[in-house]
Amino acid sequence: MKLTAERIDNHKVVLEMEVPQEDVKKAMDQAIAKIATRINVPGFRKGKAPRKVIENRVGEQAILDEAFDIIAPKVYNEALTKENITPVGRPEIEVVTLAVDKDLVFKATVVARPEIELGEYKGLKVEKTVEEVKEEDIQKQIDAMLEHNAKMVVAEGAELKDGDFAVIDFEGFVDGEAFEGGKGEGYPLQIGSGSFIPGFEEQLVGAKAGDERDVNVVFPAEYHAPNLAGKSALFKVKVNDVKRKELPELNDEFVKGASAFATVDELKADIKANLEKTAAEKAENSMRAEAIKQATDNCKVDLPELMIENRIDHMIEELDINLQNRGMALEQYLAFTKMDLEQVRNNYREAATINVKTDMMLEAIAKKEEMKVEAVDLQAEVEGMAKAYGATPKQVQKIIQEQGRVNDLIGTVLRKKAAKLIIDSIAQ
Repeated sequence: MKLTAERIDNHKVVLEMEVPQEDVKKAMDQAIAKIATRINVPGFRKGKAPRKVIENRVGEQAILDEAFDIIAPKVYNEALTKENITPVGRPEIEVVTLAVDKDLVFKATVVARPEIELGEYKGLKVEKTVEEVKEEDIQKQIDAMLEHNAKMVVAEGAELKDGDFAVIDFEGFVDGEAFEGGKGEGYPLQIGSGSFIPGFEEQLVGAKAGDERDVNVVFPAEYHAPNLAGKSALFKVKVNDVKRKELPELNDEFVKGASAFATVDELKADIKANLEKTAAEKAENSMRAEAIKQATDNCKVDLPELMIENRIDHMIEELDINLQNRGMALEQYLAFTKMDLEQVRNNYREAATINVKTDMMLEAIAKKEEMKVEAVDLQAEVEGMAKAYGATPKQVQKIIQEQGRVNDLIGTVLRKKAAKLIIDSIAQ
């Protein structure tokens, strides 16, 4: 094989490969044998038809195309090895010459994975700041607990205010006509919740039990019912009751009934301990993330756009899967957020760029430090994945093997080992 390589920019390389005619003829022999197993020729068993019959039946070009598919991948991979190129994505193939009596000549335009220049990644100086747990932090937890155990009570003679619950009967009219779905009885509505049409709840503020009010609103232009979207409406509303939350008293008796503790002091001590544990974990995670960020910032690499686009594709796929798990389609999400797919991709671009650079940095460290992946490392990773996905290790292992993702698994383990090296060597 003759090979020439031409760099057309910082990332793209055009490989021109020339394969001798005799190798093309050998590939054609293999092509004819493969084609013979796929077609039915009257009078012959499948795969047993003579060469001339096959040639006459499918034509010379079909055989040449099949021969190209046989020989080109091998030649292309040899070219990548000779030029020390790791491709990013699939190559663009251009066939220059493909004939029975000539050498095969074809070009492959490939985006080459760039080299990365590592900076400092050991002994990085990273501060670990643990936030102090304050009394008001503990009180927030107590307040949430009281709120959770609150009771709704009728507020006799009270005027509705923000946060109150109004038990209402209502009926809506558009152009003087009642509309479907616009009527309700004994409906509990929290004032200020925004659960009704904009402007509805505000017009009930100040009302007492037994009051009747006319509420005038305009349906939003994007309202889900097209026959009501943008229309003015009148709601006849009667307030049956005004209810408010009544918080329990914080005392030992309440604590015994609402928790596993016997006293208020015990409950507060447990809340404080949990908050301190959370603060310590947050500080540890922040320190780890900062160390990885510093190591990433310290390295230099010129990323090809294709690597970033590929990572964005992966992030969109993950978003789609997560949405499906929550019962929502990507199209519904885009409509809800009022964004198109291009806007989502642009929002992901910065994170995708950082992620690609970080992965390359970690892989380069793993290579430089001559890190190895043992069977026990892979098993631990599989078990972690199984736990995260609620599956068994055998199920996860089967999926990895069926999808040909063993190399991806090895890469994940190596990156984690490199990250651990960075974190473990943080300057104390």
